[in-house]
This record gives sequence, structure tokens and C-alpha cells, in this order.
Amino acid sequence: MMGRNSSISSSSLSDRSIDFDAELESPFGRLETLRRSDLRETAYELFFMSCRSSPGFGGGRSALNYYTLEGSGGDGSPTSGGPKGGTGMTVVNSRIKKALGLKARRPPAMRTMSQSGGTSAGNGGPNSPGKVKRPMTSAEIMRQQMRVTDQSDNRLRKTLMRTLVGQVGRRVETIILPLELLRQLKPSEFNNMHEYHQWQRRQLKILEAGLLLYPPFPLDRLNSSALRLREVIRSSKQKPIDTSKNSEAMRNLCNSVIALAWRSTNGSPTEVCHWADGYPINVHLYSTLLQSLFDLREETVVLDEIDELTELMKKTWSTLGINRMIHNACFTWVLFQQYVITGEIEPDLICAALAMLVEVANDAKRADREPSYLKVLSSVLTAIQGWTEKRLLDYHEKFDRGTLGNMENILSLALSTARIIAEDVPSMGAMMGMTTSGGNRVDYYIRSSMRNAFTKIFENGAGAGDSMIEVEQDPSEILIELAKDTEELALVERETFSPVLSKWHPNPTAAAVVTIHNCYGIVLKQYLAKVTCLTNDLVRVLQSAGKLEKFLVQMVVEDSADCEDGGKGIVREMIPYEVDIIVVNLLKTWIDERLRIGKECLKRAKETESWIPRSKSEPYAQSAVDLMKLAKVTVDEFFEIPVGARDDMVQDLADGLESIFQEYISLVASCGSKQTYVPALPPLTRCNRDSTVVRIWKKASSPCNAGVDIPKVSMNAEGHQPKPSTSRGTQRLYIRLNTLHYVLAHLHSLDKSLSFFSRGHGPSPSVRAVNSNRRLAPSYHFDLARSSVQSAIQHVSEVAAYRLIFLDSHQSFYDGLYLGDVADARIRPALRILKQNLNLLISILIDRAQPVAVKEVLRAAFEAFLMVLLAGGSERAFLRSDHEMILEDLLSLKKAFCTCGEGLVAEEAVDREAEVVEGIVGLMGLPTERLIEDFSIAACEASGLGGAGQKLPMPPTTGKWNRTDPNTILRVLCHRDDITANYFLKKTFQLPKRR
Repeated sequence: MMGRNSSISSSSLSDRSIDFDAELESPFGRLETLRRSDLRETAYELFFMSCRSSPGFGGGRSALNYYTLEGSGGDGSPTSGGPKGGTGMTVVNSRIKKALGLKARRPPAMRTMSQSGGTSAGNGGPNSPGKVKRPMTSAEIMRQQMRVTDQSDNRLRKTLMRTLVGQVGRRVETIILPLELLRQLKPSEFNNMHEYHQWQRRQLKILEAGLLLYPPFPLDRLNSSALRLREVIRSSKQKPIDTSKNSEAMRNLCNSVIALAWRSTNGSPTEVCHWADGYPINVHLYSTLLQSLFDLREETVVLDEIDELTELMKKTWSTLGINRMIHNACFTWVLFQQYVITGEIEPDLICAALAMLVEVANDAKRADREPSYLKVLSSVLTAIQGWTEKRLLDYHEKFDRGTLGNMENILSLALSTARIIAEDVPSMGAMMGMTTSGGNRVDYYIRSSMRNAFTKIFENGAGAGDSMIEVEQDPSEILIELAKDTEELALVERETFSPVLSKWHPNPTAAAVVTIHNCYGIVLKQYLAKVTCLTNDLVRVLQSAGKLEKFLVQMVVEDSADCEDGGKGIVREMIPYEVDIIVVNLLKTWIDERLRIGKECLKRAKETESWIPRSKSEPYAQSAVDLMKLAKVTVDEFFEIPVGARDDMVQDLADGLESIFQEYISLVASCGSKQTYVPALPPLTRCNRDSTVVRIWKKASSPCNAGVDIPKVSMNAEGHQPKPSTSRGTQRLYIRLNTLHYVLAHLHSLDKSLSFFSRGHGPSPSVRAVNSNRRLAPSYHFDLARSSVQSAIQHVSEVAAYRLIFLDSHQSFYDGLYLGDVADARIRPALRILKQNLNLLISILIDRAQPVAVKEVLRAAFEAFLMVLLAGGSERAFLRSDHEMILEDLLSLKKAFCTCGEGLVAEEAVDREAEVVEGIVGLMGLPTERLIEDFSIAACEASGLGGAGQKLPMPPTTGKWNRTDPNTILRVLCHRDDITANYFLKKTFQLPKRR
């Protein structure tokens, strides 16, 4: 039909036009199930159907024509002169191209077709004798532009002729085109079954996209019609479905498609079907149509026939749900897209896109905007804005002297897009941070591009390494060279790009110079962070930085001389390269680095410390030695730095070290709680009369009873003195105590050093002179750490003591004392082991740690003694006559601590701690009637009861044993083995018997 058709597939330009630029993606998203060729063929079919009543498409007086392959030329073109009803298309100057600033490229402004099917434009090629030329119709141009084959075109005409017989007036929006094609076309009309299968799959995928994936109205996923349609589409993957009239699959397809296409938002009847008007499939199809307006032979050229073609494309609007506003947005995108994918070589295209943006801006201000339009508008504007800004944010890399015109056009496009977003799409503008001020955006572009350009210069000079220390070149030399390159970059900006940017920005050079000034300042700080002291190289770097700063400040002053404030505001943005500030920052960095090393030491301690002593002479943890040694070296080296600003930062160093010390102290003190080792209180029961008999029987039968557990005492090799029962875990707690005292001693030493040097004393006379007039530093720097150590010492001592008594000595103490019978289970064996444990404690702990530790053992032992008396369980019962033996054992326990070491615990302190225990032991010597009377009085007073005859309440267990505590007296009664106590407890509280 058209002579150029044979060259379409081999056209490299055409191939390139369907491949988006790597940096440019469709703003409407991807249609995963459809290829571009599927969209193109469907768009042509829809276009042709919509224009079927127009001249050249079978309209006018004649019916639709189609041409069989038998009646065509060798390439599939008809042997006749084209469609009978088609009229020639004589092109005049295009109104649209003129409005968009596009030039007409063909002087005759006419496409022609020879009778043999060849096409030519104007006088563009040789003509064979006997060939008659005529203008091409719109249908022929669109078929050529959309690369539709003769066979596909003939099948389409044939289907429309069959479908619309007797229905010439049928509205296009009532036709579901893919369904009609599936109904009418059979496998016999294709070259082979594979070609038919691919064609059928395309039609089904179009229906799937328009009705299921992107419907115009929300669709319930369990909709029966949708489920049937999905099943039909699934069944077509392996082989074509049967589309004959009697086919079950075809009936299901027709019923489900019709049901879905004729839906409405509220369920009311509708006059149009909806199969291609859902977003984004509708704009993808329409954009594909608009893409055909670019000449296949020269992709930067818009067809001169654009006016008539776009008028015909309007006929698809009702089917696709397009209106004038959506058309303007899509056409803007297509013009911009074509500019990008053709290599940005045709400035007329971007100028046309700018002209269309004026229409888009007017549309965006209208009050009747629909949600579908806002979707398209925001997608297009976002895509254009993203692409333009990607170039403008790095314009030094993307443009040069030869492409400044392109830069100006792209800048105009970016600012126009940003203005529409900020003014007319407020929600989108707020999300993207858009403002109506073009100058603000240009300032943003300038600063970003200058940062990128500076980064490239720096990376090239530093060998593209992240750290200057890692390269072979001296970092100082890199900084000096970078200062020279920065000066050259500022000159290039002023001479090349500032003239273009000045149309939108009042002071482009000043903004650029301020940016690179601050960039160099950042690199300078990074360099200074890598050095530990002032050197000659550092002085050279600072001198070059000062020279650069003077040059850049002068440029800023010159460019901003016309400002109201004379440029003072811009100059204030420049962070000065002050040596004092640099030195302070250098010193801070040094401190931070030393503190980082300290934190690494702390981290290693957390991961590896096992609380094993360094040696017998150094019974503390290795981690404490490492940490305190590091702290001492840090303090010594800090005061060797010859800078005057040093003394003002003593407190910063002390605070950092104290934070590490406190965290380490917390690590040492993380050893659990003393309550972990205290056994749970057994339930209260009453002694019965059988308990004594049972106890006597057990005693008589013990030699032959292998099932009774008797506490074992570990003896030494000679069999006289028992061995200590202190476990390794408890011994490690002793090492923790030694470690805490070691830390405390070194805290005092470090504090003295900090206070001494910060007062101006030290080895350097020059340093003393500088510091002579400075204020005195505070005397104490580690008060919080010292307080934390004291608390930790107390805590660890408690935990160690309770572990020693309740865990390590449980067999001889809590689990063995007074078990079965008081007379046969006295405290003497337990005291022998206790003395051995105390001797081991004294041998491990340093002198300063011993008093607190022994005192906590004393308290734990008294606690265990009371628990034996008050919460000893069902195997312990006491008579009033046992009081003398128990009191004697208590005196022996007190004596063991009074004689421990060389006065580690004073006798007065032992007496104070024993007061509560002695009071409770005194209760055990009282008659049962007196105990009951005392209990009744105490319970009434505690509960607030005052009347006689009222039922006594059960006193709560506080755990704080005391002679006057009703719960304590009750427990003495529970362990009293006589009839009176048993009867009282049964009558008053219904306590159960022991089992």
C-alpha cells in the first residue's frame, strides 16, 4: 500500500524511537503484561475504528474496503490506487506547528503515493515512468507511521465491515473492539497458528489490562465475571481458545467482557462501555498515537499533517476517557520525550514543549479538574521535573560553552514545571518542596552543581579515594593543589555559566563561590581530622586556604555589589577558615579519637573479660589495668600539646573519660542481685504432735536409712579442718571488688593530674606563661564516677556475701542447721566452714576491700540464721527448751566475725547487726501463751482492730524480721512444737499440718 513500508523494520531511527532514554522512564508507569508493539497495534486498531466514518477510513458514500493478499502487490500493497472512498490530503501550513514554533520541513507540504504502492514526499526521489501520484490519505499516513502491515490492516478493515453491517451509525464508545476482533477473525486468516495465537493473546491481554488490571472503577477481586475472564485468559497461554459461536470459552469470554465493560460507578445503566479508559492504560494508548506524529524518517520532525491527524485522534477520546486537558498534558510529555530520545539535538522540540506547558498551566488553574486529570498532570510534571533537575543539578558535567542554548531551554522547562507544581498542585508542591520563586530553584541548581563539580576535582586530585591518607600523595599537597583548582573553577563559573543563570538569579556568581568556599572548608576540616598536631605541612595548608578565601570573598563582593546590603548577607554564609577554630576542632577531634579508643577497650572488656586476676600480686582484672593505663597516657599526652586553647577543654576530656569509667563500673557491677540466692519462703504450716515422734524415729533409724540426705563437710588431707566451700563464681566476685577499688584509686590519681596541669603547672615554661592568667580548673573531675564506684562496691559485696552463704555454704548452713533436731544439728560445723571461707576471702581481697565484704557476709549469715528459725520449712521444729542452744549458737556466730582478721568488723558493729536476731531468738524463749498474746496485740495494732472478739487477720509477710512484727511472731508460733501453738494456729487461721 505504501512504498516506505518495506524499509520500516530496518530503520535504526525508528528502532531508537521506541527505546526510552536510559534516564527517562514513562511517567505513567510500566504495563507489565503489554509490550510497546502491543500498545502500538491496539492504538492503531482503536484509531481506525474511531475514524471509520471519516474520509480515507471507509467513510463518505462508500463502504469500508479491505484488500486481500491475492489482490496486492508483492509487498502486500493493493494494486489499485488505494481506498475508493479515501480523499487526498493536501497539506497547508500547519496551525499547530506554527503555534508551537515548529517549522514546516517539506516545501510542497504533501505526501504522495504511486499506484504501485511507493510513497514519496515532494520531489524527494526518482519517479518511474507510468506511475501516477496522488496525495496520501490520513489513514495511509497513520498506517505508515504506526508500522502496521498490509495484512493486519486488511484484517482490521474486514472485521469492521463484518461487525458494522447495518450499524453504520453505531457509536464508537459502545464497541468493545478486542472482543469484536476475536469474534470475527479466525485462524485461517493468519499465516500460521502461531501468528494467530500471538494475535489472540494480545487481544486478551488488552482486555485483561483494561477490565481487570486498570479498570476505571474499583473492581471486587471476587467478582464472578472477573474470575471467568481470568480463567479464559489463563487457558489461552498454552494454545488459542476456540472462538467459534458454539464454543463454551467464547460464551464465557463474551459474557464476562460485556458484564465488566458495561459497569458503572453506582450500578445504574450506562450508555458507554469502559474497556480502555482506566488509568494508566488509556494514556499509554493515547501517547502511542501521539508518538506517530513524528516522522519515521527524521524523528526530530513533526509531520506537517499534524492538524488533521490530531483532529482525527480526538475521535478516540470518548473510548479512552481523554479530554482536552489530558490531551495537552500527554502531548507535552510526548514532545519532551521525543526531544530526549533523539539525543537533545533539536531545540525546537523543547521549545514546543515549553509552549504546550503554557496551555497546561492554564488547564491546571481550572476549577473543573477531574481526579483522572490530576493523576496524569502530576505524573507528567514529576517526570519532566525529575529529568531536568538531574541535569541542572550537575550542569558543569552536562553542559559546556557549546551547549549553553540547551541549558537555557532546559532551565526554562524546569522552572515552568516547578511553577505549575507549586501554584496549581499544592499537595504535590509541598511534597516536593517546590516554591513559586524561580530564583530559589536556580540557587539550588547552582549550589548543587558547584558541589558536584568540586567533588569531581577533589576525587581526581585524591585518586578517587575516600580517605586522603590511603593514597600515596601527601595529603597536604592535595589540599594545596585543591585550593588552586577551586580558584580556577570559580573563574569558569563566572565567565561561562553565570551569564545564562543571571536571567533568573540576581547573584549567580556569589552563590556559586559561597558554595565552593564552604566545600573547601569541609575538606580542610577532614584533612585536619587526620592529623594529631600542628606541623609545617599544616601551616602551608592553612596559608593556601587563607589565600583562596581572600580571592573568593573578593569575587562575592564584586558580584553582590548591587545588593541592598552590599553583599554582607551572602558573605556571612561563608564560614571563615579561622585558625583558632581549626585548632579547637583539631583538639576536639583528638579527644574524640582517644575516647573512641577507650570505648573500644571497654567493648573488648564486655566481650572477653572473665574476671580472672592478673597475678597473685595483682588480684584485679586485666581490663581495668588496660583502661586506666590508656586514660593516664591520654591525660599525659593531652597536656603535651602546645596550644593555648587546650586548658579550656580539660573538662571535655574529663567528662568523656568519666562516661567511659561509669560504663565500665556498670559492667563490673553487673553480677545479678542478692535476692537471686535467697530461697523462697515456704508456706506457713503448724507443728502437730506427731512431728516429735517422727523426728525421734528418723533419728533412731538413720544408720540404716540410705535415703536421708546428711550435709557433708569437705575435709582436708589430714581429715581435721574442712576445706573452704567458696565457689569459683564467688571468687570471681572478689576479683570484681578488687577491680572496683583499683579503679577508685586511679580515679584519684587522674583527678590530681588534671587539676595540677590545668592550674598552669607543668614541664613547659611557655605553657605556664600562657596559663598564668587563666581561671583555676575545678578540683574534682570524676565525682560521678567515684560515687558510682562506691555504690558498685556495696552492691558486689552484697551479692558475693549472699552467694557465699546461701549457695556455697547451703549444705552446712541453711540446708543443715537445726535440721531434724536442734541438739543434733548445731552451728559448729557451719562455723568451721565459714571461718575457712572468710580466710579465703581475706587472702583474695585487697586490704581496702575486706571490711565492707566481711560486713556483708555478716549480714548474709544473720539473714540465713533468721530464715532457718522463721522459714526453715516442715523439717524444722523448735521447743521452748531449745532457746538456750540457739542463743549459744548465735553468740558463737557473732564471735566468729569479731575474731575475723585484725579488727575487720568492730565488736560494736557486730552487736548492732545482731540486735534484730537476738530479739527474735528471745521470742523463742517465751511461753507459747505469751507469744500468742504478743501476736494478738501486734496483729490488732498493725491492722487497726481494737475490739475484743474480732477475728485476727493474717499479717502480711514483709521480709523485714523484727521482734514486734506480727508476721515474725506468727512464724515463731508456726515452728513451736506444742499443743497450744498447734491449737491456736488451727483455730485462728486454719493452717494445715506439716506433711
